[in-house]
Formats: sequence, C-alpha cells, structure tokens
Amino acid sequence: MRWGTTLCGRNGGNKIEQKIYGYIRVSTREQNEDRQVIALREVGVPERNVYIDKQSGKDFERPQYKKLLRKMKKDDLLYIKSIDRLGRNYAEILEQWRFLTKEKGIDIVVLDMPLLDTRQDRDLTGTLIADIVLQLLSYVAQTEREFIHQRQREGIAAAKARGVRFGREAIPVPENFLEVRARWTGGEFNSRQAAALLGVSQNTFLKWEHMLRLQKEKQFRPNFCFYE
Repeated sequence: MRWGTTLCGRNGGNKIEQKIYGYIRVSTREQNEDRQVIALREVGVPERNVYIDKQSGKDFERPQYKKLLRKMKKDDLLYIKSIDRLGRNYAEILEQWRFLTKEKGIDIVVLDMPLLDTRQDRDLTGTLIADIVLQLLSYVAQTEREFIHQRQREGIAAAKARGVRFGREAIPVPENFLEVRARWTGGEFNSRQAAALLGVSQNTFLKWEHMLRLQKEKQFRPNFCFYE
C-alpha cells in the first residue's frame, strides 16, 4: 500500500478504496491554521480533502465538520493534528470518536498522539489502549478546567480581602443633584440636559432619580454612590 489520495487493498477479492481526509479547527478567524495544514500535507492528505472550521470547539455544530461527516465513508481515514482540534468538550469527543470508529467504521489518526491510531492493533488490546488514552485525556481536561475555575474564585476572594474593588468606578452624586432635579421636574430642561449639567450620562441621572423616588426625600443623602 502507498499513501496518497486513496489507499487500495483487497477484501475477499473486492477492491477497497480508502480516501484520506484531514480536519482542522482554529478557535477564531484571527488564528492561523498553517501549522495544522503543513502537518496534514506531510502525511499525504490531499488539499481538496481538508476541511477547516474557524470557531470554538465547545460543540460539534460546525459547518465544515458536518460536511466532512457526510463525505466520509466506511474504511476512510481521517487525520487530525491533535485531539483538541476535534473539540474542546471531551465528553462529546468521546462520543464523537465512538460514532466515527464504531458506527461509521472510519480510521482516525491523531498526529500528536501516536497511541490514538485506529489503523494499528485492531484487536481487543489495541482498542482498550485507545479507550484508556481517551478517558485519561477527558479526565485531565475536566480536572484542569475545575482547577482553573477554583483558582479564579480563590484569586477573586483574596483580592476582595485586600480591598480590591471589581467592576466600574463608583460615581458620587454631585451636591447640586437635588437642585438640578428640581429644575428638571419643573420642566426647565429635559433629562439629557440635566445629566449634562451634572457631568454624567442621561442613564445615570435617571437611575439616581429612580433611587430618589424609592426613598423618602428626608432620608436622601447626596453622598451616596452609583455605578454608571
């Protein structure tokens, strides 16, 4: 056999044609896929058989990937540079791997992970090794996501304990707010003009007005702060 556009063999006297495909994914349109393109070219994937998606790997709702699924037939061969190019959700990767290899009968080669090559060791041991590797990758990825979220929560808690404030800067209510508001309610000018007199946005002025209406005027203190 020879790598090229197709691989030919015989099965019970019948000629089998195995087409070679490649799948590439980058998370955004700004990211460059050249490294993946070169890797697939080096193993003989024809350019016309390379499918590229430029979007997140959170799920498999990707146009080029769906087109690739429709194109591939039993005994075809799919190359990907690394397992995370297939997707980011490892539970779905496991399901997709099962669908491709078991239901569609497609061979998959992950170039950065030689153990993930379904052409080799098609016996029970080879299948078991591939399944263990996929499960391990899934566990590591899930654990790493949990660690990242935990570190983020701990970092925020530590920053708050040091007095770090998150969000937008608080805008103190000007001392002349009540005066400007009174002129506004008297119809001297509109809310946009009132806000301009106070040096804030119209939205902030109206929020202050709303807060004031929720309180009794005798309880109002013009030193409260509000976020614009």
